[in-house]
Amino acid sequence: MPGKFTVLILGDIYGNPGIRALFVGLKSLKQSRKADLVVVNGENAADGLGIKVAQAEQLFSIGVDVITSGNHIWHHREINDMLNSKRPILRPANYPPGVPGKGYTFVDVKSQTVGVLNLQGRSQMQNIDCPFRTGKEIIRKMREKTNIIIIDFHAESTEEKESLSMYLDGQISALVGTHTHVQTSDEKILPGGTAYISDLGMTGPGESVIGSSKDISISRSLSQMPLKLEVSETSAIIEGVLLDIDIDSGRTLKIERIHQQSLV
Repeated sequence: MPGKFTVLILGDIYGNPGIRALFVGLKSLKQSRKADLVVVNGENAADGLGIKVAQAEQLFSIGVDVITSGNHIWHHREINDMLNSKRPILRPANYPPGVPGKGYTFVDVKSQTVGVLNLQGRSQMQNIDCPFRTGKEIIRKMREKTNIIIIDFHAESTEEKESLSMYLDGQISALVGTHTHVQTSDEKILPGGTAYISDLGMTGPGESVIGSSKDISISRSLSQMPLKLEVSETSAIIEGVLLDIDIDSGRTLKIERIHQQSLV
């Protein structure tokens, strides 16, 4: 397909199973899908909560171009210096001024500049700054540099995710939801050319409760005790979407769901 740019975006990496799955399978997935850019949400990489510097560096070393995050990014303070660096690791842009890090970045690949923006929802989550107003203002600035813009909207509410995608339709190439760890089947391209899916799913242990040990999760529900969750050490799945984007217009031409059983 002439004049297209292909982006692979993968859902929340959960614990060591998710890291291992990408270490073993990302190169072949990227090659087979002819992806020009890889974006992953890494906010659950460190035992389900946050991400550590060594894990971020490992992801970059195996072919990840941009790491996005969400409400758990603050769990390990050691990541703050990396957030403040020029490395392409993001925290949600709509946190109040003064917090570490940046909410968007630009990546140059194959003579093409691509913008990636990270936002976080407010429904059933922290009452941070408005993702609609913040996103609109940042996109206005980003479009001065590129018309290919991807948003990772880390949010609980499908209503909020759908509303933001329609609010920004035609101004961005895609808005993908993260946070719930359950892949949805509502992928589509909106009238203005913006691709959408409510949740990418998870890159992490398949036999689990959204990444955690099923036995502990069941016990928490039965006992109502605050038992500490643990990552399920089972074979992983890799979930996300593949986007074909028209270089000239920035409109998405195709969105395809990825659901792949890992070899580990």
